[in-house]
Amino acid sequence: ADPGEEGVERRLRLELKLLADVGLLGFPNVGKSTFISSVSRARPKVADYPFTTLVPNLGVVQLSDERNFVIADIPGLIEGASEGAGLGHQFLRHVERCRVLLHILDDTFTTGPERDPLTDFDVINRELAQYAPDLANTPQVVALNKSDALDPEQIDALKGEFAKRDVELFVMSAATREGTREVLERLWSHLVNARRA
Repeated sequence: ADPGEEGVERRLRLELKLLADVGLLGFPNVGKSTFISSVSRARPKVADYPFTTLVPNLGVVQLSDERNFVIADIPGLIEGASEGAGLGHQFLRHVERCRVLLHILDDTFTTGPERDPLTDFDVINRELAQYAPDLANTPQVVALNKSDALDPEQIDALKGEFAKRDVELFVMSAATREGTREVLERLWSHLVNARRA
């Protein structure tokens, strides 16, 4: 028998990060939970007050027998999230593991006069870059939600504004599922490219 030796004692802090193919970005109440519930069997809580989603929800999107991916509905993001505002760090740490991000925007009366899709887009991307510079390089699909509540001229104007930045703006309604298939197909094409890289 060998004499025993003094053991090693350590304090470890472990952080759990979700593993999902696609992460949903967006301010609170832009329709992320409605989207994941309409394209998968996930059933997150949906309500009309900020930070309805307090814990991440995962859903499996089935495009066909051989084409499926995991999508994560994560608590909404606000300005200052990279410094811990709102549920910032809880949100951002899960987004780090995603291969593609779906950035959902809203331009209905629910956003209020102080917000617009372009500003929201800039704010969230700035928070991503401040939290982890690599996140700014993660492929993004950008979708304007709640199209059923928007004027067609308003949609065309927003598409033009995003086109000036070389950003393709998809238009959808998660509630009616209109336009969601096109968004899912674009997400899939990014995932295929990410797997090849």
